Amino acid sequence: MKTIYLKVIQPYFKELDNNNKTFEYRKNDRNFEIGDIVHLQEYDPSFLLFSGREVVVEITYILKDFFLLPVGYCIFSFHRVIA
Repeated sequence: MKTIYLKVIQPYFKELDNNNKTFEYRKNDRNFEIGDIVHLQEYDPSFLLFSGREVVVEITYILKDFFLLPVGYCIFSFHRVIA
């Protein structure tokens, strides 16, 4: 189990924070695993700044090596661990 920090821009962070978005589509450059704790941090690319807001989740499922996904990418689902 690892702890991973990822940037999330708007409007996606708002949907994470409202518990409407329960998955992430990402390049699997961090070798995501079930049980990893992920800090999804709100980021504003216009100003290159983090807001300080985050949603902390635990990965519960990973879809990878699926013929419709580009090589090296995955979709992982999660549940929130810190409100």
